[in-house]
Order: sequence, then structure tokens, then C-alpha cells
Amino acid sequence: MPVPIRRLCVALTLCCALLAGSTACGNSEKTRTKDTADVAAVDAATPSPTTSAERQKFAKTRFVANAGLAAGATYQWIVKPWKAGKFKKGAQGRKVSLVKAGLAGAFVYNRLKAAQRNAQGDPHLAKALAPLTAGIEGLKSLPAKLRGGDADAAGTFDDIINKVKDAGKSAGAPVKDQVPSSSQLSAG
Repeated sequence: MPVPIRRLCVALTLCCALLAGSTACGNSEKTRTKDTADVAAVDAATPSPTTSAERQKFAKTRFVANAGLAAGATYQWIVKPWKAGKFKKGAQGRKVSLVKAGLAGAFVYNRLKAAQRNAQGDPHLAKALAPLTAGIEGLKSLPAKLRGGDADAAGTFDDIINKVKDAGKSAGAPVKDQVPSSSQLSAG
């Protein structure tokens, strides 16, 4: 079946236009300059605090959010089951409770380290949290102790969280418990 000449001309013209357009968009200096300018504009558009007061405000806000998540996870998945006796040998649902507590322990350690970094932006928070550095580092080994059935580990988590809450309150950043979702808990 023969193809009309008009269709061939249109197809040939479109192919040539596409080919010419793609080669025109090659590696010219204008394109590189524009791409560099776009990247610079994106970097400039990223919000960042400019004054020391804004840095302190953002530091306190981030500290409160991270410490609140740590406190909520501690209470929900470590302290509450511990008080209910779910970590004792022979308790119903012990394995599930220990797995959740282990995940929560790792999450709490991660969020407290983030809160500690956030506190460095505010002199009052940094001073209030300085004595708790060793206690926060000590939490690193507690998830394994929880899985091993050590009942004192849950109490240690609770003590450290209460001390972090008190330090935040004394620095003007009161911490409220925020229970993280299961996806936040597993993501760390």
C-alpha cells in the first residue's frame, strides 16, 4: 500500500525538527550557566536561621520534638510493658514486647542523640544537657539488656528520659511525650 507523499513530507519534517532541537540543547555554555544558576537558586531558597535568636529558637523546637518522640517511645513500649510485667519470664506476649522494646530502645537512643545535637545550638540547653551525656551514651547497650530480660534496663530508660525532660524544662523548652508511629519506630 503506497504512502501519500504529503505524509512522508510531514514525517520527514518532524524528524528533522526533533533532531535539530535535540542537538541545539546540547552542552552549550548558556545551558551550563543556567543549570548552575538553578542549583544556586535552590541552595539560596533553603531556609536557614540568620540571627542567633532564630538559631536558638529552632534548636529548642527541634530539641523538644526529638526529646518528645524519645519520651513517648520510652513510655509506650518500654515503661508501660515493664510496669505490666510483660518482660518477666513466662509472661504472655513476652517475645513481642521484648522486640518492640528493643526497637524502641534503639529509636530512643537515636532521638536523644539528635536532641543532644540540637541542644548545642542553644547555650542554656547545652549547659543543661551536659551532665546527661554519659547517661545517653549508656543507653546504647540497654536494648540488648532489655532483650536479655534485665528489668533494671527499663528503669534506666525512664530515669534518663525524666532527666532530659527536667533539663529541657529548666532551659525553657518543656518536653511533652509524643508517641511515634510504628513506621517511625522501625525507621529509626
